[in-house]
Formats: sequence, structure tokens, C-alpha cells
Amino acid sequence: MPNRVFAGFFLFCFSALAQAPQGDRAELRALQAAVTASQSAGDNAWMLVSSALVLMMTGPGLALFYCGLVRKKNVLGTMMQSFAMMAVITLLWAVCGYSLVFGKGNAFIGGFDYVFLHGVGAAPNPVYAPTIPHQTFMIYQLMFAIITPALIAGAFAERVRFRAMMVFSVLWAFFVYFPVAHMVWGDGGLLNASVVGNRFRVFDFAGGTVVHITSGFSALITALYIGKRTGYPHDKIVPHNLVLSFIGACLLWVGWFGFNAGSALAASSLATSAFVATHFAAAAGAVAWMGAEYLRNGKASALGAISGSVAGLATVTQGAGFVQPFSAILIGLVAGSVCFLMVSVVKEKLRYDDSLDAFGVHGVGGVAGCLLTGVFATRLVNANFKLPALGWIDGDPAQVLRQLMGAALGIAFAAVGTFVALKLTDLVTPVRMDEREEASGMDLSLHGEEGYNFEG
Repeated sequence: MPNRVFAGFFLFCFSALAQAPQGDRAELRALQAAVTASQSAGDNAWMLVSSALVLMMTGPGLALFYCGLVRKKNVLGTMMQSFAMMAVITLLWAVCGYSLVFGKGNAFIGGFDYVFLHGVGAAPNPVYAPTIPHQTFMIYQLMFAIITPALIAGAFAERVRFRAMMVFSVLWAFFVYFPVAHMVWGDGGLLNASVVGNRFRVFDFAGGTVVHITSGFSALITALYIGKRTGYPHDKIVPHNLVLSFIGACLLWVGWFGFNAGSALAASSLATSAFVATHFAAAAGAVAWMGAEYLRNGKASALGAISGSVAGLATVTQGAGFVQPFSAILIGLVAGSVCFLMVSVVKEKLRYDDSLDAFGVHGVGGVAGCLLTGVFATRLVNANFKLPALGWIDGDPAQVLRQLMGAALGIAFAAVGTFVALKLTDLVTPVRMDEREEASGMDLSLHGEEGYNFEG
């Protein structure tokens, strides 16, 4: 009903404009301009808040979540990895990263339209976000580029040199993040669902493929390449401060509303739908993980609860703006169950050292979410695409296959790009800490300071 009233108002305005005297026409034009400015102001305010929320996911959210899961000798080193991404990736994005993702290029990589942020100012970019300043869109997308390599650090926690991570992260952005993000979201990208008639379209509302699949599978490659922590799995390695991780997980949950609902790029009903789907999936993921843990171990742990919520959030990211609330709940239940199985059973049997389960949660959850988006995507939630049906429940089962193709392409770029980036990094500086450094811990060995100095 509100939409009909709004449409009727504009029809009245245009009708009156055709018949009104010159003075009245000027007033109507001023009214239309005021309405447009009001919409732009509201959308811009929401997108700036969303940008801050997504940045909060990296620091302090991810920084606290990860640092609580490592041993106390590595707490600062782990936090530094997240914090450094906020600085290094920002500068890389300003120089050329934004242009390589969102500039007009080919099907696989963007061009040089926006190098050094040339042309990125207050005027909107009609291709991506017609109601907000181009600069707002740019800074919002930066926050995704920051958190993605920071997620990978969970797989090689406690054993990688700081300078090696800096080199690796820059190379990884060029080899993996920039091309995959362009293919999914960029103008003319191979998988971009906004391209009319694209038979390779992949629905990725907020980064299930771009962020979680790429970071998750890159995490697995780094864990296998670098090798296990000294003593793993024979020595008992336990989190040093789950309270910090608990706080971090709660910040991630709140920040994820900017991550997913902000991807509507407007303060709209679509943002509301993504907000609701995000929250429901996180809750379902936590319940599913706790339930699985209780059935297996007889207890539901705090670590399991927060891990389940993050699994639900990661898994619903791809479909947040495409699925209805109860579909989001089903996605969360699948996420909590499958990721628990991956972390608690499969990893133990295969004995690879994914230290903080970046692959088990983000990689596996990302693939599950990608496929389930193909099942549950519906025009009832998102009618922005000129298609008769979106997902299987809409009448297009072939979308599941397109989603699978998108996931496979993301995995391929992540696997090959990560391996090449690691090899090149090793030529510049050794990636892994030596045994003496690992025994002393990252804090003292790499940064010359301690996270906890009880004698000070």
C-alpha cells in the first residue's frame, strides 16, 4: 500500500506538471528534487553506518575472536594480523584495487578507470549504486577487501612471520580477491548476475563466493603448505582466553548486519530482508552446533555456540538478499551441522592443522551457502533481476548448477592463486617461523612485546 501511495503521488505530480502554470511547475520540480535528495541522504547514511559495521568485524571483531583462540604467547601477533590488513589493504585499494574490481575491464578483471581513485567522488555511479556517492560505494566495498585476507590468517595462526603475511596478502589480493570480486560483482564480470542474459550468472548478495569461499579454501592451501604447528596434534593446544573470543563473536554477529543488509546498497525493504535472514541464520547455526555437540559430547560449549553462529552467518551471506526467513533458518541449521562435522570429525581424521578452523567454517560454509542460494533464491524477496525465476523453489533448478560452477571457479582461483602467492612470498622472505621463534611465540619473536605483562 505505501508503494502504491508513493507511485500515485508521483503520477499526480507529473500530471500537474503538464498542466500547471510556470510557477507551479518550478515548485513541483523543487519538490521532486527534495524527494530525491531525501532518498539519497537516507541511503548514504545507512551505507556509511554499514561501512563502519563491516570494518568493526575485522577490528575489533575478528581480532578478538582469533586472538582468544590462540595461546597467550601469540595474542598480540594474531591481533596484529587483522589490524595490519586494515592499513595495508586500504592503501592497495586506493591505488589500484578498487579499479581492478569495479573498473570496466573484461570478464575476469577490471580496468584502470579508477586508478588512484580517479573519478571516484560525490556523484553516484549509476552502474553500481545510483542513490549514494560513488565514494561511499567505494569505501563500503573496501571493508570486504580488508576482512577477506584477515580471515585466512586463522588457518596459519601461531606459525607465520609477520612480514611474510604482509607480502602474501598483497599478492593474494591481486591473484585471488580482485579477479573473483570482479567476476561476481564487477561491470561485465563473467559471473555477474546483473548482466542481462548472462547464462553464467551466480547470485552472491554479500560475498559468499567472493569472501568466504576464496578465504576458506585459501586457508586450507596455506595450512597444508606451511605445515602443522610444532607438537600438533599430539600436544594439547587450547584457547588461552575464550572470553575474548566470545566478545569477538558477538561483535561479528552485530557487524554482519552491515555486511549483509548493507549489500542492498540502500535503506530499503531489501536491506530489511537481508537483515532478518542474517539474524535468523546466525541463531539457527548456533543452535545446530550446540545440538550436535551435545549429542556427540554430552555438553554444549561456549566455543561451539559462537562457532555455530559464525558458521550460520558465513553460510547465509551469499543468499541473504534472496531468501525468505525460514529458508535462512534452514541454511543456518545446515551450516551449524555441516561445519561442526567438518571441524570435529573430518579435521581430526585427516589431521591437517587449520588452526582456527577458517576452512571448516568459511570454506565449507561458503560452498553450502552458495548451493543453497540456488535452491532458495526467490523473486518474492528480490525482484531486481529481469528473470522469471531465481532459484529452484522459484522454478529454475538449473540455478543450483550455476551456483556450483561459481563455487568451483572461486575454489580454483583460491587454490592456484594462493599457492603461487605462497611460493613467491617464500622467495622474498621465509613464510614460516623457525622452531625457536615458534617456541617463544609471535609476540616476543616478531614484535618484541607481550600481550600480558603481569609484572608491569
